[in-house]
Parts: sequence; C-alpha cells; structure tokens
Amino acid sequence: MSKPSNNPPEGLATRAIHFGYNPHDEHGALTPPLHLTSTYAFETTEAAGEVFAGEREGFVYSRVGNPTSDLLERRIANLEGGEAALATSSGMGAITALFWTFLEAGDEIITDLTLYGCTFSLFGHGFPRFGIKVTHIDMTDPANLEAAINDKTKFVYFETPANPNMRIIDIAAVSKIAHANGVQVIVDNTYATPIITRPIELGADFVVHSATKYLGGHGDLLAGIVVGRLEEMIEVRTVGVKDMTGAVISPFNSMLILRGLKTLELRMERHSQNALKIAQMLEAHEAVEWVNYPGLDSFAQRDLATRQMAMFGGMIAFEVKGGFEAGKAVMNALNLITRAVSLGDAETLIQHPASMTHVTYAPEEREAHGISEGLIRISAGLENVDDILADLAQALQKA
Repeated sequence: MSKPSNNPPEGLATRAIHFGYNPHDEHGALTPPLHLTSTYAFETTEAAGEVFAGEREGFVYSRVGNPTSDLLERRIANLEGGEAALATSSGMGAITALFWTFLEAGDEIITDLTLYGCTFSLFGHGFPRFGIKVTHIDMTDPANLEAAINDKTKFVYFETPANPNMRIIDIAAVSKIAHANGVQVIVDNTYATPIITRPIELGADFVVHSATKYLGGHGDLLAGIVVGRLEEMIEVRTVGVKDMTGAVISPFNSMLILRGLKTLELRMERHSQNALKIAQMLEAHEAVEWVNYPGLDSFAQRDLATRQMAMFGGMIAFEVKGGFEAGKAVMNALNLITRAVSLGDAETLIQHPASMTHVTYAPEEREAHGISEGLIRISAGLENVDDILADLAQALQKA
C-alpha cells in the first residue's frame, strides 16, 4: 500500500476518472485491466522475501492486495483527501475491520443516537460481548461529547447525514473536541460521498463507506471502503482484514466501483437535483406530516448543512399524516418507485426503516434515537424527476 502519487490537483470528476492510471502502462488500454488472480509469482526466492519483508513493493496474495483493488484504493484516498484506503467486501466489513484492528476489552466508543441498523446492532449486541462499551449521545450538540468523553474513550463515531432521519453532525467541531482529548474520529460518509463532504479535510481521522451505495452507484455489487493515514491503514489491512475478518473485496467488484466513480459527480448532482424537487413536493403536500432534507429552508440544521456539504444529496426522510398505516398505503400504491432497501442506485427506492433497515432497534430504542415508526426513507434516483413526482402524487392520494 503506497501513498497516492502527486498528480496535479485537478477537479474531483477529473481525478475520479484519471487518478493513478496511465493507459500507456497497460498496452494503451483506456480502461484499467481486471486482475483475476489469487496469488502472484516471483522471479526469485530473494525477491519474494523482500516483498514479504516490506522492502520492495509488490503483491503476494489477493487477500492482502490486488492491482485492480489497489487502483481503486488509491483513487478513493485521493478523492477523500486521505493518505491511503482499503477496499473491503461490504460496508460492515469496512467498519468491523477498522474497529477490530484497534479496539481492546475495556475500550469505549462514543457514537451518535442515529445509526444504520447493522452498525447499531454491532455496537449494541456485538461489542459488549467483548468488553467494549458504547455510549450513545446526541452529537448534534458538541457539548454533549465534551461531557461524555473520558480516558477510556478510543473512538468517536458518527454518520452525517445520518441514516435514516438525516440529522447532520458538525465534523470540525466534534473532531476538535475529540482530538483535544486524544481520541480519534470515524465518519461514515456513505450518504454524502467525497463529492459532497470530505470529513478528513474537516478534521476526521478515518472515513468509512458502504461502497455498495453511491460509489458503485448501480446496485450490482457489495463493497466497503476505509480511508485514513498510511501507517494505520497498513494495520487495518494486515490485521483487520487479513487476520481478523477476512472481509476481502472481489477484484471484479473493485472494477465495477472504478467504473462507477467515473460518473460519481454527475450522478450526485442529479440525485441532489431530483431529491430537492421531491422534498419540496412532499413538504407542500397536504398528506405529508413533515420532511427532512438538508436542501429545504425548513431543515433545522440548514446552516450547518450549507457549510459542510457542497450539495445536499439524494436521501430524504418524511412521514405521512396517519403514521405508518397511511405511509404503508402510499408505499404500496407506487408504480415507478421501487420498494427496496439500499440506496444510491439509478432507480428511486423507498423503504420503511422501522420494519426494514432499522428493525434491529427495539421500538423504544427507535423512539429514543430519533427514528419514528412512520418515517419513510427515499433514495432519489436518476429518472426524469417529473415521472418520480407523478408517481408520488398519485400514491399520496391513497394516504
């Protein structure tokens, strides 16, 4: 694993297409090759020993590194403004590989109230079995972190925007408090992507992604990403993935994400444009109780979102008057919009977190953590927005 090369500081879209690859190094092939191999040959025993000892660069086994995945990792690190990155088999693979590299029994984590359901399950059910304490606080007020942090705190972890209710966390403010207390910060940047927010530039130490979502962008793969400092990322590779989790990405999936990155900025612009129009339509509809979308003037954290986000993304949370039963009627009446979990696909997706992605929360936990029973989540797709709006309009008549 090496630091990204010193390519000129071009725009994000340019770097997402070109960074780290020269076609003339690969027989003029415009598209980077897919390396489908499990192991690698050495010219001599001495050369093999030098690679294993870290005295020269090279690949030894695709559980540790692969040329296709290496290009993806260098490109993502460059986009996020980090020194190095590691691709994994899933978003949860990225999260667990990072934590299991550095956590020990007796360590503590402080996290926000709202988390993706599987992350919440890991924190609530997995970590306590190994003597790791997790404390949930309302991190929208950084003063709560100042009160909760202690000498056993190892990491501060949060999502922004948070899945599924869209709360925003001030990355710079939280990072300043954490670092003053010798604690590192991990940000799940899945919703925003580096096109919208780059947490490391705002003070975070690590960034994680479910690359299944926007980075891949086409709903045809599972993958995760961790970005951080080079020395620590070497540890995550050799301990967290190689020895602890085995959460190794397929080179084929790395190729698909490299393809997805080429259109990432264009897609995020279209996702954001469509989501704003959808959110505005929902907010104005008499059947809708409330809407959370950072691009709306009514969004409670609009000022922070404007400072921290280059655009407002493709995710919307809302609730229909009448709660879940009314919302269920609306969801079942949709024709174009697809009822499915996941997000960031070309298709507009809709789901009910309390019975789907966040079912790992008990009802009282959802209430305490800001996830209402009637909350509906939309991932705005890339379709013509008038078609999306028309489908929502006819479905809302069923509320």
